[in-house]
Amino acid sequence: MAKQKRVLLISYYWPPCGGVAIFRPLMMAKHLQRLGWDVTVYTAKDAFYPSLDYGTEIPDGVQVIEGKIWEPYKLFKRFAGRKKEDSANPVYVRDRKFSWKDRLSIWIRGNLFIPDARKYWIAPSVKRLTTHLEKRPVDVIISTGPPHSSNMIGLGVSKATQTPLLVDFQDPWTQVDYYQMLKISKWADRKHRAMEQKLFEGASAITIASPSWAKDLEQIGAKHVIPLLLGYEESELSGLDSHRDMFRIVHAGILGYDRAPSTLLKVIAEICQENPVFKNHLELLFAGVVDVGVKEEISKLELDPHTTYTGNVEKHEALQYNMDASILLLPLNKADNVRGRIPGKLYENLRTGNPILCLGPKKTDVSEIIEHCNAGQTFDYKDHQGIKAFILKRYQDWRRGENPEPATNVMQYDVSCQMEKLSELLHNICS
Repeated sequence: MAKQKRVLLISYYWPPCGGVAIFRPLMMAKHLQRLGWDVTVYTAKDAFYPSLDYGTEIPDGVQVIEGKIWEPYKLFKRFAGRKKEDSANPVYVRDRKFSWKDRLSIWIRGNLFIPDARKYWIAPSVKRLTTHLEKRPVDVIISTGPPHSSNMIGLGVSKATQTPLLVDFQDPWTQVDYYQMLKISKWADRKHRAMEQKLFEGASAITIASPSWAKDLEQIGAKHVIPLLLGYEESELSGLDSHRDMFRIVHAGILGYDRAPSTLLKVIAEICQENPVFKNHLELLFAGVVDVGVKEEISKLELDPHTTYTGNVEKHEALQYNMDASILLLPLNKADNVRGRIPGKLYENLRTGNPILCLGPKKTDVSEIIEHCNAGQTFDYKDHQGIKAFILKRYQDWRRGENPEPATNVMQYDVSCQMEKLSELLHNICS
């Protein structure tokens, strides 16, 4: 009988972390174990997670090792005068107007904390894991980031123990959309890029969350790059029922200022003025953190009475909101690398069967998936008439009690299919 293969998975994000960042490492651990791997996870102890979800279960039999971590976010909040509930990441979402303290903090983040604010976790983690693997070696290491400190830990341990390494990117490093927002100086940029190249050189293989991003990485020197999509977890969605008592336009997740749906909000306000009955049926529902500028625009358009902000919620609640939606809003980042950015919520949106209203360029990985699955439409952010026609058509269907036609070709995005692909890749690396 063949000996069971062992894998070490290094991930900063791990339960009780909430949000989409936890999904990929959790599914790796769960499905690799299902496929016959002995899985050990290394993560941060008492990490500063943006949201918590205590309803997430860790797969039975997965060993978890926690390493102490020091993070500067509490100092930042104290310095910037932020409340406990405020965001610690003003680069992505503004929970208020930027102050000079916010701008200084962003500069410090990009120029002094390289590769990221968890940099002080790297050296002690490499030391601890190297000692651990001397007693209990593994066949292969997976590191997943961002934060890319996780990937640098994987590189250090791989070199120290001569264990092959698979580097996984949920987002790119220097090619990510918010990289330019960090106000990175030329010398800091050189350091970021040098570390990135070392990671490329030390990896036996690289996986990344979209086909376009795989090509982008190859263009800057990465080799053996394989797209590994996120997918949806069937067990989390199969038991949910839809409740469409209101005409709900739903967005679940972070809605940052780089995805502000200004034209869409104006379209909704216009339809409300033209059709009082529509206004009585309407609910805009935002589950997650919403940028202050988006909230201000909603108020100016007098849409507050029809808008619900739930704040951060546990995943099963967010999935239920998606199931109850008449339209699922999916705004893409207004960024240079938008072609390859596939929000994790896309796959769950596909699985619900509810129509997706995507905002962004036509030729992206997301728009191609939506078109291939007949799951909705993609519009330019400023396409007033196209957005309006889509909403009115869906509203007319809702009033008649007609359910949308189910999306097609969705099963390929079941996460189990993607994890089988990962398992095969790991076996190839080991051999």
